[in-house]
Amino acid sequence: MANSTISMNKIRQILRMYSQGRSKLFIAEQTGVSRNTAKKYMATFEASGLTFEQINGLNDKELDEFFGAVRQMPPQDRLLNLQRCFPRIDKELKKTGETRYSLWESYKKEFPDGFGYTQFCFHLAQWKARVNPVMHQDHKAGDKFFIDFAGVKMSFVSRETGELIEVEVFIAILGASQLTYVEAVMSQQKEDLILACENAFHYIGGVPAAVVPDNLKAAVTKSNRYEPTLNETFEDFANHYGTTILPTRAYRPRDKALVEGAVKIVYSRIYAPLRKQVFNSLSELNAAIWAALEVHNNQLLGGRNYSRRLQFEEIERGALSPLPLLRYEFKKQSHATVMKNGHVNLSIDKHYYSVPYRFIGKKVKLLFSGTLVEIYYRYERIALHQRVKSPYNYSTDKEHLASTHRFLTEWTPDKFVEWASSIHDDVRLYILKILDRKQHPEQAYRFCIGILSFAKKAGEQRLISACQRALSYGIYNYKIIQMILEKKMDQYEDSLFADELPMPNHDNIRGEEYYQ
Repeated sequence: MANSTISMNKIRQILRMYSQGRSKLFIAEQTGVSRNTAKKYMATFEASGLTFEQINGLNDKELDEFFGAVRQMPPQDRLLNLQRCFPRIDKELKKTGETRYSLWESYKKEFPDGFGYTQFCFHLAQWKARVNPVMHQDHKAGDKFFIDFAGVKMSFVSRETGELIEVEVFIAILGASQLTYVEAVMSQQKEDLILACENAFHYIGGVPAAVVPDNLKAAVTKSNRYEPTLNETFEDFANHYGTTILPTRAYRPRDKALVEGAVKIVYSRIYAPLRKQVFNSLSELNAAIWAALEVHNNQLLGGRNYSRRLQFEEIERGALSPLPLLRYEFKKQSHATVMKNGHVNLSIDKHYYSVPYRFIGKKVKLLFSGTLVEIYYRYERIALHQRVKSPYNYSTDKEHLASTHRFLTEWTPDKFVEWASSIHDDVRLYILKILDRKQHPEQAYRFCIGILSFAKKAGEQRLISACQRALSYGIYNYKIIQMILEKKMDQYEDSLFADELPMPNHDNIRGEEYYQ
């Protein structure tokens, strides 16, 4: 400051207005100096313990020497006492509901001769700016998880081909404790992003209130200051874990300062130690990354007597929401039109899934994972099936079918045979003949239902007789049984000597001689 070009008169103006309680912004505007420059003189003046009248009584040479030498003066005892409290104050401020004013009140109880609230806040801000200039924002415990990809890639050498394969590096950092997670992934595509985010949640053992991505293409489809459009799959992942996606504002570097600072630290503490090592797979590379990551998270923070891990365990772990019981299943999507038979085709498997028959002819969206297939029409889920990968087969929920078609799924050949056997063995034999015929299953089932229903309409005994007569005719269908019962042919008595009756004489009847 002794070599500063600012005039001594202007310094006096700065200190006079400061002693009058003027704001730093007002002082900077009135004197024409930057706020940072003004703050330096104010801080030096405050640390000296002198009054403005005492400072103003110095001539210009003494004033110049004072501001040049005072920087070398050790801070007074009450400032030292306050500075020892700063790490604890900084940690407590991250807890929900804690304020600077309540902490100042606690400080004053222990140090009655300590600084007033305004100077308390001023020195705290000075300390935070000196200890960690990037962390100018106060983050609440369990609130935000900042994620990004490092600008510099890492690599491994394929054991099979010897090819050098470059990989992306995913970095996530909790706002309050600064606990960091790092993982190498094959790409920045949404599949790799979601898996890395999920692994980060399991690493910290909980779910933060919000995930803050840097407008990554895999997370944000369209950037907007007020309501960005999120990638549908990434949003579904967030819903599964009960968190919110809060993309940073475009062209607002302060929104992502924390994670950008983390990236720089990762370069020095993870990239640098691993630079000379050769890895032969992604898993080998990640194992080395995670070992270096533990050293980083357990290292004491600058100017503090605790590490990221200690701070996380004390203030942030309990503020996280619990993890869901099941991990997220990555879903893909396709579109299809419901066919006339009430099914849609999942083209990747060539398998067909039923939907309620009223959606026949509608265009629907299919969301499918490794185990489930969900079918949506205009944002409403209309069907849910277990995924089956056998091609050209059908998965049918009978509740989806029209009532006239449900019997196809409700009835089986075994049920019809069992029903017929309960009436008589000849009825069972006739039903078997029906089922053995080469016909469409729907037609055969209709015949069986119609024939067996005659047991109630005409009585079991008449049905037995009708089936016996139809068996003797060698005719197997519903209509022959119906005709026998309507014409009461089942009640006819066969003559024992019918074959012995002579043939009638008639001119049009040829005798046996004709065929010799």
